[in-house]
Amino acid sequence: MAHVDLLDETMRDGQQSLWGMRMQAGMALPVAPLIDRAGFRVIDLTGSSLFEVLIRHCQEDPWQGLDALVAAMPRTPKRAGTRSNGAVTFATTPDSLMELWVQRLIAHGVHSIWVYDVMFNIDKMLRMAHVAKQAGAVVTGAMMFTLSPVHSDEYYADKADKLSASPDVSTLLLYDTGGVLERDRLRTLIPALIARAHGKPIEFHSNNILGQSAKAYLDAVELGVSILHTSTRPLANGPAVPSTEIMAHNLQLMGHTHSIDTSLLKPVADHFERVGKAKGWLINQSNEYDVLSLQSQIPGGMMGTLRAHLAQHNMSEREYEVLREVAHVRRELGWPVMATPLSQLVGIQAVLNVVSGKRYSIIPDEVIQYAAGFYGPPVAPIEPDILDRIMSAPRAKDILASRPEQPTLAELRRRLGTDDDDELLLRALVPEADLQRMRAAGPLQRDFPLVTAPELEEAARLMRVAKGPVVQMRLGELTLRLQR
Repeated sequence: MAHVDLLDETMRDGQQSLWGMRMQAGMALPVAPLIDRAGFRVIDLTGSSLFEVLIRHCQEDPWQGLDALVAAMPRTPKRAGTRSNGAVTFATTPDSLMELWVQRLIAHGVHSIWVYDVMFNIDKMLRMAHVAKQAGAVVTGAMMFTLSPVHSDEYYADKADKLSASPDVSTLLLYDTGGVLERDRLRTLIPALIARAHGKPIEFHSNNILGQSAKAYLDAVELGVSILHTSTRPLANGPAVPSTEIMAHNLQLMGHTHSIDTSLLKPVADHFERVGKAKGWLINQSNEYDVLSLQSQIPGGMMGTLRAHLAQHNMSEREYEVLREVAHVRRELGWPVMATPLSQLVGIQAVLNVVSGKRYSIIPDEVIQYAAGFYGPPVAPIEPDILDRIMSAPRAKDILASRPEQPTLAELRRRLGTDDDDELLLRALVPEADLQRMRAAGPLQRDFPLVTAPELEEAARLMRVAKGPVVQMRLGELTLRLQR
């Protein structure tokens, strides 16, 4: 039997997969001390895309929110993730900004950094790992998993060997964005990774899109994995990771040990359930096993966004068509790993193919950059006729002539007009108009009003089921009128 550490994903993957990255600090601060005392190995908090969403959609200063959460959880190490060569944008980001991004996260109290690169540019990953280690962080090297004819056990074992050989990398992370790993594949993959991991622990993250990730976690533990990623139950499952509650329960029944104080899990879950209900966001999800998900392998954090965009453009009924097209585009583009930014590039191209009615008649700049090798060499060749179409696009010539620049930090400070590195990062990564709206919104809100009156909960329920835009209730002398 094994001792298994759990890593909390409530405030990062859980809310990214189910709440569109719109969890504000005040929504988590009331229970942050409980999460801190619950016995997690690490608490995952943020990433660059979460910063952008908080600024653009919530008008919240993400540095202030991060500081508040870090201060509320002094016991447990806090984590953030980063691509090796990109922040916020789907394109690439100058090395000087990437290094500054990691250094400032660590300066704000985030002392666990996971680094990934969907094209497995190992040299870039190890460069970022060194920067993070030198700044005082414990570094995890992530291996983003996907099923394809070219992503073999040996392929991943080679990456594990190269990452774990670095003294800057402390653990390896097997990251299954599509939740596709099951026992048969794990039975050969995990031993292959362990054999090449130089004795370093392996973490496992699996988004429960197919409803099989909790079982995969138990199988992985039997094979030698010692760290699992989980989330509070309201923000678990569906496109998110399995719940802490079920994994603590299952591990105990299987004879394994863990360090979680399960008495603290319910008040945390109750709180986030109330927040989700008050906002009308997804909670307590579950998914059925769908072979189409196995083919498209859209990651958990992207699925909700895709559905929201389809609904926004009155295309919800075409979801099945888009998912089928995602599977086709993924094959044609050389089986890219379905994780940011490549999952978005595949998804956007698929949507454009469906909407236009003529495949590859519209090609985003980033797809051209991918085909041109800006992100690194594709793991398998792009189908020749598709590559010809991409490179014949009207924008291709200009894009090929303008390789990404590499300004120094001093040059960026001059361009952006600030020596405040936190402010510099925001100005470099987010439009000024969004920053102005954030500043106009005022200081950080440290709490979130939760409406619990039975009458108002009933009104919210009626609004969800009502076909008309207005709901009116009379309760004695009280008249309540709600309009969409």
